[in-house]
Amino acid sequence: MQRLSRYVTPLLLAFVALCAAQFAQARELPDFTQLVEDAAPGVVNISTTSTVDTRAMQGSPFGEQGVPDIFRHFFGDQMPPMTPGAPGQGSQERHSLGSGFVISHDGYIMTNAHVVDGADEIVVRLNDRRELEATLVGADKKTDVAVLKVDADDLPTLDMGDSDDLQVGEWVAAIGSPFGFDHSVTSGIVSAINRTLPSDAYVPFIQTDVAINPGNSGGPLFNLDGEVVGINSQIYTRSGGFMGVSFAIPINVAMDIADQLKDSGHVSRGWLGVVIQPVSNDLAESFGLDDTRGALIADVTDDSPASEAGLKAGDVVLSVDDDEVEDSSTLPRLVGRVSPGDEVTLSILRDGEPQKIEVTVGNWPKEGKMASSQQQSENDSQSRLGVAVSDLDDQMRSQLDVDNGVVVRQLDPRGAAAAAGIARGDVIVSFDSTAIEDTDALIEAVENAPTDRAIPVRIVREGRSLFVALRLQSADE
Repeated sequence: MQRLSRYVTPLLLAFVALCAAQFAQARELPDFTQLVEDAAPGVVNISTTSTVDTRAMQGSPFGEQGVPDIFRHFFGDQMPPMTPGAPGQGSQERHSLGSGFVISHDGYIMTNAHVVDGADEIVVRLNDRRELEATLVGADKKTDVAVLKVDADDLPTLDMGDSDDLQVGEWVAAIGSPFGFDHSVTSGIVSAINRTLPSDAYVPFIQTDVAINPGNSGGPLFNLDGEVVGINSQIYTRSGGFMGVSFAIPINVAMDIADQLKDSGHVSRGWLGVVIQPVSNDLAESFGLDDTRGALIADVTDDSPASEAGLKAGDVVLSVDDDEVEDSSTLPRLVGRVSPGDEVTLSILRDGEPQKIEVTVGNWPKEGKMASSQQQSENDSQSRLGVAVSDLDDQMRSQLDVDNGVVVRQLDPRGAAAAAGIARGDVIVSFDSTAIEDTDALIEAVENAPTDRAIPVRIVREGRSLFVALRLQSADE
């Protein structure tokens, strides 16, 4: 027996060692050193200087508490130190930092729109420490994409990947300037794809657990092949720093926007002219749906492509051409990527019967021209609130099970309503304890609302009633 053990023991040890080696190899983490060496020259630091009105700052609707703990853009409540302006002028200089990356050899650079929003001066610092003044070619706030131009040639560019090929669990890395520390590298995995955030209906965000902090905003997100698959844009945080949930704009979306900005300085996107809301379980049952897929049309804007095609409140949009509308957040993205003037086929459910409707997609109206005949968005009171609303008809009151209220059609992501947590499709039932019967009632309530305290607003969302606290700026700010 002892003689047998002398042969068996070495074999067992060799087998264990082999298994351990294979296990270690399987657990080996990716090496980003070559990726960083190749890509770092194409990543830039962006610093901006802007002049802000200190009187408006003192009347901020957020008060001393800062931006609420919700999906928010970098620098949302991270106000950098300010340098006083000329005495008596009531203004100060604000400096902020962000990231970006070179997309063409002749000096075009991509970043986030919010990084350069309101900037009077934009300076780009390259990897070789050159500092170049940049001009803003164009910015699209809806997708948070901006394109800059510097006067330089033969700049190192990055390779663009295909964000549609990303898979959950895939390794990714980010290079940027968190808190001003140039060319910092962090890595993680893709946590989810096609995420919809409350204020960004047109972007199917990539969610990752890559460490992203203020200053990373606008920087590239890479796959293991060293290709850019996204632009780091937003974080979810309760502390102002990284908490394991960050969001990037897919590069396929960003490059389409960048090409339009370079060609014309602005973005054209498809528009139907409908107010939509999610399909809850109860609504699905009431409309004869087997599940909660689709987007329920709550209202149709007058003289819009939707109204001309015959779409009605109560229709449930199930697909756009061959693309299924999985939920209400999917419809704006599918329509937004259609070129204005093109025709699409909508599969809808109306009165329990499936139908197909041809719609010639329109061009998204310019800001301030999105209101219906009531001209909600042009009203000063609703500008203070940051919403465009419309009245409820009898059918909508019955479907939503409310006796009064107005439905939120459009939402300014930086307005007071969005800051309070109000979303598109919500029904505002009361404002500061005053029942809201129609649009005129809301206008009057907002005009008379105090600015020295939070205002209770009761809304109905997907059949549930809840209160939010809202703060308004003074009308002259």
